[in-house]
Amino acid sequence: MGGSRALPLSSLLATAATKSTLFLSHRGHHSLPLRLAASMSSSSSPSPSSSSPAPAGAAPAGSASSSIDFLTLCYRLKTTKRAGWVRRGVQGPESVADHMYRMGVMALVAADLPGVDRDRCVKMAIVHDIAEAIVGDITPSDGVPKEEKSRREKEALDHMCGLLGGGPRAEEIHELWMEYEQNATLEAKVVKDFDKVQPFLQL
Repeated sequence: MGGSRALPLSSLLATAATKSTLFLSHRGHHSLPLRLAASMSSSSSPSPSSSSPAPAGAAPAGSASSSIDFLTLCYRLKTTKRAGWVRRGVQGPESVADHMYRMGVMALVAADLPGVDRDRCVKMAIVHDIAEAIVGDITPSDGVPKEEKSRREKEALDHMCGLLGGGPRAEEIHELWMEYEQNATLEAKVVKDFDKVQPFLQL
């Protein structure tokens, strides 16, 4: 453009690494530099009011590895298939992460509703099934009582928030999940409606 020469790929990658704090090693593998790690760990720094103590053996609160441990665990949501589709023999069933992402988009594009915080709905949608990274997708067909399902998921949530060191981000995730679980607000009710509609869209 304008007669300027295109930058070689290596230069583009170097520029991107400087501006976004992400870079590639000489082998082409993605890695996490110190500045990004620091920004992630600062978001998970503990606060006095934290309700999610770090689990035994977890990385120190506020450390970069605590955020990485959390994100690594969240990766399971991409590989955990929605049990209802699996039981019905659906080929290539959606994952829990697929389901949560689509609900987040639904919240983003839905019409405005009086008194409903759209941003909170988006956040709630992408954390409402986060505990399934540990407990899996428990459905009524599993015969697990509702109270026991809730107990298992709450325990899993506490563990995951503990991985973040119990800081403000962990507290926000915990609060959003509990709000949804208890159907306590307008936002929770809206997101629960999305949860019921999304499978029909998937069909």
